[in-house]
Amino acid sequence: MSEHNWSFQTKLLHNGAKVDQGTGAVSVPIHHASTFHQFDFDEYGKYDYSRSGNPTREALEQAIAELEGGTRGMAFASGMAAISTAFLLLSQGDHVVVTEDVYGGTFRIITDVLTRFGIEHTFVDMTDLHQVASAIRPNTKVIYMETPSNPLLKVTDIRGIVNLAKANNCLTFLDNTFLTPELQRPLELGVDVVLHSATKFLAGHSDVLAGLAVVKDEELGNRLYKLQNAFGAVLGVQDAWLVLRGLKTLHVRLKQSQASAQKIAEYLSKHEKVEQVYYPGLSFHPGYETQKYQADGPGAVLSFRLADAEAVKTLVNNVKLPVFAVSLGAVESILSYPARMSHAAMPAEEREKRGITDGLLRLSVGLENADDIIKDFEEALEKLPVKQSTK
Repeated sequence: MSEHNWSFQTKLLHNGAKVDQGTGAVSVPIHHASTFHQFDFDEYGKYDYSRSGNPTREALEQAIAELEGGTRGMAFASGMAAISTAFLLLSQGDHVVVTEDVYGGTFRIITDVLTRFGIEHTFVDMTDLHQVASAIRPNTKVIYMETPSNPLLKVTDIRGIVNLAKANNCLTFLDNTFLTPELQRPLELGVDVVLHSATKFLAGHSDVLAGLAVVKDEELGNRLYKLQNAFGAVLGVQDAWLVLRGLKTLHVRLKQSQASAQKIAEYLSKHEKVEQVYYPGLSFHPGYETQKYQADGPGAVLSFRLADAEAVKTLVNNVKLPVFAVSLGAVESILSYPARMSHAAMPAEEREKRGITDGLLRLSVGLENADDIIKDFEEALEKLPVKQSTK
């Protein structure tokens, strides 16, 4: 369907996965096959073994490639499988520059695993291009971005980083989980590898674990595919089908969740018991203008800071609508505690240094009525003593 210049909203439904060419079925068949019969002794067919390629997984890979504006997509068993496989492009002695408030699982792979293979790293505040430039070394091979970052929603100037990377012959990786190609298309801004935890907004229903990687450069795509095939952490066909189904409603889900997130962020930013709100849709957010320039919206995730861990516990014990859980990007709102959930892999002193305090909560806004969520928070915040506010 790519010959038409459809809008993104339409492409979610009208793509290569729209109709099965063999039967006309308006749903991608789930090919539960680990191996494929070869009809010609001298010339093997397109598929031979499902680790190397499967029609159901391929439908998802083609769909995400088209949505991100890339030439090749790859589907993995989880977001961390996608990120880890992308890091396999590095070799011993290489160096990577990483955004400092990166997701805890990414922090762990960089600090606990890559270091064992002689791959060095430097964490920087990626909102400061001077810091990034100063961190680049002769052996720097990758600059790794998360924007907006997890959990402080810091916004990185993507084009600025891409220009630095190209000047220094580095690849750029970007975790696009929070915004998805619905709101931000990094490949169009010059990024080399876009990564997703498709578990989150892309699938959207808290029922599947999946990761995706997309590239524009065909040669880089071939290198990454060889690693995917060698490493083997590929997405199963049932899960690929669930992500494809979730993608169909991405536009309407994210539109509603983002509108609600804006309303909730504005409410929390005025509440006397909330010390700070982190959301790039608020005009006082440091990355507000950059976000408007490089993305089509601020997304549906926000964080806010209360006085301390005791205040967090009181709030969590009193809210009724959000589930208190790891993860984000679902139809139900999810309230998370980064210090013990997404960033538990990060040592306490490293978390504190980055502003990931014991009073910080992250809210992924779902499809509930925004006024109901606000009312729920209002009642829970009433349980916190006023003296805990520093406003």
